[in-house]
Amino acid sequence: MNSYNHPFLPILDQNTRILFLGSFPSIASFEQAFYYAHPRNAFWPILEAIFDVHLETNEVKKAFCLEKGIGLWDVIGSCERSNSSDTNLKNCIPNDFKKLLEEYPNIQILAFTGKKSHDLFMKFFKDLRVERVLLPSTSPAHAAMKFEEKKAIYKTFLDSFLTL
Repeated sequence: MNSYNHPFLPILDQNTRILFLGSFPSIASFEQAFYYAHPRNAFWPILEAIFDVHLETNEVKKAFCLEKGIGLWDVIGSCERSNSSDTNLKNCIPNDFKKLLEEYPNIQILAFTGKKSHDLFMKFFKDLRVERVLLPSTSPAHAAMKFEEKKAIYKTFLDSFLTL
């Protein structure tokens, strides 16, 4: 079991209205220094399908998110783990959401991209007053739900907060 600190900054600015939250970056995300970088993670393909765009590079993905009012971060700032599985996260220390929400008051909702990120947030911040929604995991480990089902749920959610 090795100790890890979150390897990159959140993607957000003063126009961010939706903050998508994962649990902690996968090994593939560490290697590429970007969110949802595992080649079979459905997060980026879902956004590409919903918005009818092609997001090739990390810089393009970042610019797209900021343009749409979408932010990205993770619940955990540091932890111990031996692989990318959320079930393997130990001794988790959360990021500072109280400070983040004070600095970025336009964030209307936290959107959890899986049950583990939601459960971790609730463990540390259940009293923090902010709207929250639990979305299906985009991880390849969550194969019980088909891509089209996930895409439909994400689209319904995004429709209620953004102009698509």
